[in-house]
Amino acid sequence: MPERRAPRAPRPVPSPGPKPPHEREPERRGTTLRQRLAELRGPDVAPRPLDARALAALAANPGCRRRALLDGAGVDKAALAEALGSPAPFGQSQFALVRGNSFEAKVKADGGTELMRLLYEHLGGGGPPPDEVLVPDLAAAGPEGRSARTALALREATGAGCWALLDHPMLTLDVAGSPVHLEPDAVVVHPDGTWTVIEIKSFPMVDGSADAAKVGAAARQSAVYVLALERLAELTEGAEAGHRVLLVCPKDFSNLPTASVVDVRKQRAVTRRQLTRLTRIEDIAAALPEGTTFDPACSARELDAAVESVGAAYAPECLSTCELAFHCRAKARTAGAVEALGRSVRGELGGLTTVGAVLAAAGKEGDPADPTVAALRRAAALRAEALECVGAFPTGGAGAPGNGAATRNGGAGMPGSGTGVPGSGTGVPAAGGTVPGSGAACR
Repeated sequence: MPERRAPRAPRPVPSPGPKPPHEREPERRGTTLRQRLAELRGPDVAPRPLDARALAALAANPGCRRRALLDGAGVDKAALAEALGSPAPFGQSQFALVRGNSFEAKVKADGGTELMRLLYEHLGGGGPPPDEVLVPDLAAAGPEGRSARTALALREATGAGCWALLDHPMLTLDVAGSPVHLEPDAVVVHPDGTWTVIEIKSFPMVDGSADAAKVGAAARQSAVYVLALERLAELTEGAEAGHRVLLVCPKDFSNLPTASVVDVRKQRAVTRRQLTRLTRIEDIAAALPEGTTFDPACSARELDAAVESVGAAYAPECLSTCELAFHCRAKARTAGAVEALGRSVRGELGGLTTVGAVLAAAGKEGDPADPTVAALRRAAALRAEALECVGAFPTGGAGAPGNGAATRNGGAGMPGSGTGVPGSGTGVPAAGGTVPGSGAACR
């Protein structure tokens, strides 16, 4: 009888043990950054998500560290501006929101039949629209879960080679070292693997054209979605994020939808370049004083000190895109900063950063060999000459202020100015030329 062997003891499974330091560092850094941003936002304040519209505005002004930090930390800038005493008097009306939601629901009704008809009409290559369109369920817990579910649906639809309509997918884009979740109105997967962004807006498209400023804003917003799709397309075989976006709007002030194709290659390139210039959020947060917080529950003095501890790059264009623009404008005016006059003026003035320095350079200070100083002094001399010419005319005489009469040489008078229409009059050589911007002769 064969001898029975004793059962062998199971081999112990080695424990994974602690992760190497180079693997623990990114995880620890990410946790520390989230804690730091929560402290900046306020312990009891929920983060405000960064949408594509705000991201496009942030990309348009990459030098503003203040907005980069506040948006990255999820700070409610509208509440912060109100606590500072400079509330932003703009925003979308409730009527516009209701109208936009109603129009979007109409376009997406019946499984997106009308939406797919418009897309196939403009980007489908002709022929009848597809009979079957896959509409995957993108429901999941939290933005991270929805992002993962969207990526899976895009891969499955691309691999199946069929038409698919993704209603409000969730995309992720890394901005200044922090992930940002974006939610376009819709994304369509073509059988050839092309992914097309669909942007639905409530402003009208009259006779096939819409307001250029609103279309430009929609194009910049859509370019952000295209950038996020490109990140997923790089990881999906046979996929390509299309650079042509379908813009859907009401037709001729009605509630009937119409569409137009918008090429966003230029906006995509500009946005990508600007986003790469953004300073990483952790670097900005590390430079703040200890105890800095943007909690709206703090006093106005504390909030003002916290906001001023982060550098800003104010420009008049911020007034239509940033809730803190009025606060930044007031600070710029108080400091006499030339940024309040616009980016073009700031660029022309070179190293002169304040209005006081500009006026001093136009007087007797500054290096005459500096082209900026020379131009300012020339402008000051021309201004003094123009004022002298206007004061030389008697009240009620030709060319006097307020009568709009033309000066000699045939210049037509401008009402309320007393000088000729630009370009209509010519200067007398002995008088040294014309006054810039008026075209009227001095003497």
